[in-house]
Amino acid sequence: MPIPVSIPTPLRPLTGNLDTVEVDGTDIAELIHSLDKQYPGIGERLLDAQGNLRRFVNVYVNGEDIRFLQDKATPVKIGDEVSIVPAIAGG
Repeated sequence: MPIPVSIPTPLRPLTGNLDTVEVDGTDIAELIHSLDKQYPGIGERLLDAQGNLRRFVNVYVNGEDIRFLQDKATPVKIGDEVSIVPAIAGG
């Protein structure tokens, strides 16, 4: 079953300007793979060459940063809210 993923404004051109898309997956890694398959190019914006989440990209499941959960292995299920949020630098 598809999981809704909130897409930040800078990545919306890759999703046809959709702010939320639905993709299949049982964890964050699968969701990102499905996102990239459905919307080519989004994967390279989210992941570095080693396949790790880029430093300036945060992913939340139900409001929790996946870096404090199980990172890309964080499981997702129907009813979860997944959000991709670009990091904001202050100064």
